[in-house]
Amino acid sequence: MEAKPAKKMPVRMCTGCREHKLKKELIRVVRSPQGEISIDFTGKKSGRGAYLCADPKCLMKARKTKQLERALETAIPDEVYEKLEQQLLAEH
Repeated sequence: MEAKPAKKMPVRMCTGCREHKLKKELIRVVRSPQGEISIDFTGKKSGRGAYLCADPKCLMKARKTKQLERALETAIPDEVYEKLEQQLLAEH
């Protein structure tokens, strides 16, 4: 009997630390078609997504370098960053 090849796991890049990690290890930040920014813990929400490590430091780095804004192709207000940080800390 032949061994099955290992299933290929999807890999994404963290917008904060710029490291490639398994998709399931990262948190997806999504811009909905209506322009609302939120954290997508399921990875299934529709809209444009960007990925972050579950580390508030990566969010701070992405905020400082505006990588999240580039990835989501929109300006992100400070309140949204604060909400994202609270959600990350709650999950972390």
